[in-house]
Amino acid sequence: MKRRDFVVKSGLAAAAVTSVSPGFAYINKYINNQAPVRLGVIGTGARGSGLISVINDIEGLDVVACCDILSFRLKEGLKRAKGTPKAYTDYRKLLEDKEVDAVLVATPFSTHGPIELEALAAGKHIYGEKTLAKGYEDVLKLAEGTRDDLVFQTGHQYHSSRLYTQVVDLIKDGKVGKITSFECQWNRSGNWRRSVPEPELERLINWRMYREYSGGLTAELCSHQIDFVNWVLGETPAQVFGTGGIDYWKDGRETFDNVHHLFSYPSGVEATFTCLTTNAKDDYQIKVMGDKGTIILDYVNGWFYPEGNYTKQHTDVDGVAGATIPWEAGKGIPFEFNHTDPSKQALMDFSDAIRNGNRPLSDFKTGADTAICVQMAIDSMLKNEIVKWNPLHSL
Repeated sequence: MKRRDFVVKSGLAAAAVTSVSPGFAYINKYINNQAPVRLGVIGTGARGSGLISVINDIEGLDVVACCDILSFRLKEGLKRAKGTPKAYTDYRKLLEDKEVDAVLVATPFSTHGPIELEALAAGKHIYGEKTLAKGYEDVLKLAEGTRDDLVFQTGHQYHSSRLYTQVVDLIKDGKVGKITSFECQWNRSGNWRRSVPEPELERLINWRMYREYSGGLTAELCSHQIDFVNWVLGETPAQVFGTGGIDYWKDGRETFDNVHHLFSYPSGVEATFTCLTTNAKDDYQIKVMGDKGTIILDYVNGWFYPEGNYTKQHTDVDGVAGATIPWEAGKGIPFEFNHTDPSKQALMDFSDAIRNGNRPLSDFKTGADTAICVQMAIDSMLKNEIVKWNPLHSL
């Protein structure tokens, strides 16, 4: 799509999405009804099948259909689901099934947009795995196809984590003071490949390695942390610069084995996002740095490290509980929030949104903004140039 056309279409899409009401415009059959939400899972690879196991423990959400084009993966999804879900090899047939109320889309990145667009047309609620869609054009098509009578939740599960939601509230209440920087990483040690039973299945199974299907590490890993920073700041970056390369794994892959992004936000905050496949030190981590302290987050834990002369020997008393606050060496003061696994919480929120007629925290808009950021970062890496946000990109 030419940039001029994109700017025009994005303006129209923005108007369409912002006019959507937070509630449904139809009579929600699930309100005051104990019937389970009937879910079809499209894509039963590692993520899709893994989420089926999670869904089994969520009351009121039942997997009634599975779809995959690879027979062994379809078999795995069916095996994990409770009951006897229907089997499909064509997602369009699943979308025609009147027994399916909602779909979970866990297919390769490049297929998210087309499948979700058809799901909207079929009247299905959508839980779309991150990243929402590949490229500006698919994001805009989805924006034009969204409906105010359907839930559309983007699968950035940390956006649903109750640890993260409480930490975001603390940050907005001034816990770290004025935010000056974010440092985010998701590092692994390994080639990121999956075993292939037959050579002809290479691109289907290792789709993350090929640009036709994938956004690489930026879309698969960085996107979660980009979503978080956008959420905390309540804004999208003014400009993005990225770099990376295929510098270690010389195995025919097309997507980079290391990526490094710098996002500059209108408020003056800078955020870095790094993904490596050659060194797993500190694994997944987010640092929120302000003039009063730093918050460090991993998958399910968080710590606060105050600025100044505070040390672990310092007696700091919680004003509410009246107890001395513990200190973990090298980490700071741990947050002690009770919360559910983020993926399970996200799916619980999806079910609740359908039943209650409300909009999930990780909705279409937050997912679309993150998808645009991902594409900006990929463009920057491939073109070796700074990519600026156009105000009309905002959905």
